[in-house]
Amino acid sequence: MIDRITLDPAICHGKPCIRGLRYPVENVLEWLAGGMSIEDILLDYEDLEREDILAALSYAARQTHIKRLEPLAA
Repeated sequence: MIDRITLDPAICHGKPCIRGLRYPVENVLEWLAGGMSIEDILLDYEDLEREDILAALSYAARQTHIKRLEPLAA
């Protein structure tokens, strides 16, 4: 499903997007975190597919696979 996530410097300043449709992954995650269901998103954004939303979640999960986080200096 990760092939549904595109990176293009000409689209949304190179942020990861859904199939180049100008829907950044971060927006999809914010909608879900804000309480929207997958069905709500699909009703509001008809050009998105269920697999796109699942790909965004999978992409985000893969981004958290890091060895450790370092706190920022104040």
